[in-house]
Amino acid sequence: MHTPFRGSTAVAQGLITTAQLRGSAWTRLFRDVYIHASAQVDHLTLCQAVALILPPGAALSHRSAALLYGAQIVQRGQPVEVTAPLGAAMRGQAGLRAVRSPLPCGAAWRRGGLPVTRPLRTAFDLARGPDLLEAVVGLDALLYRRAIALPSLAVYMGEHANWNGVRAARRAVSLARPDVESPMESRVRLRVVLAGLPEPVVQHDVFDPAGRFVARLDLAYPWAHVGIEYDGDHHRERATFRHDAVRLNRLRLLGWTVLRFTADDVRRNPDRMLAQIRMALKR
Repeated sequence: MHTPFRGSTAVAQGLITTAQLRGSAWTRLFRDVYIHASAQVDHLTLCQAVALILPPGAALSHRSAALLYGAQIVQRGQPVEVTAPLGAAMRGQAGLRAVRSPLPCGAAWRRGGLPVTRPLRTAFDLARGPDLLEAVVGLDALLYRRAIALPSLAVYMGEHANWNGVRAARRAVSLARPDVESPMESRVRLRVVLAGLPEPVVQHDVFDPAGRFVARLDLAYPWAHVGIEYDGDHHRERATFRHDAVRLNRLRLLGWTVLRFTADDVRRNPDRMLAQIRMALKR
């Protein structure tokens, strides 16, 4: 009841009738794919649903594949992404984005029981995307999860140098960094770098004069004692808020200026965010 299933298969096996499938107890996810109306439906659930209708040789790819490697870069409402071999019969539909591209032997495997492009192919596909910022966000996430390593990705790109989008991929890879802990931190970092500001250090540890650990900053300019932090919703929780206050005071006493930004700053007011960072560096 809480797992996607093919409606035609369930009807053929006598488990349910066509009339029952049309009732309010069942939710249609894709053509001929259903789930019980009480089930929680997230992107992984949708991936499981799409896997039931993939043509032979096709696989989950791009952001959907990254999710299966622990890289959570899927945003609300984004479709399930798949890659199908050239000439594969696959009809488009709402909530599903299909790309036709060669998938030679070894380019895909199964993970969690689902067909998915391998990590290097997943990273390569993300890096070739039209949005540079989001391409780097995907690479950062895969690097953080240790699904890929930059040297191996460079070799892979060299082996596919004649593929479309390789120039864009090289640009994205040159900007990717390991140890970035969240997609929003990646977006802050990329906004800063692409604006021409000095590249900040990722995950910088601060110690007091006695050598005691004080804090780890998301991004930092150690030479200017300027830190940059992304504050997600969890920072509004009482315990986190109290911890942040003590931590911030300790940093200030050591001469650090810490700028804290939210999703609204990153997505809607990046110019204001960048202006504040420039001002802090000048000071």
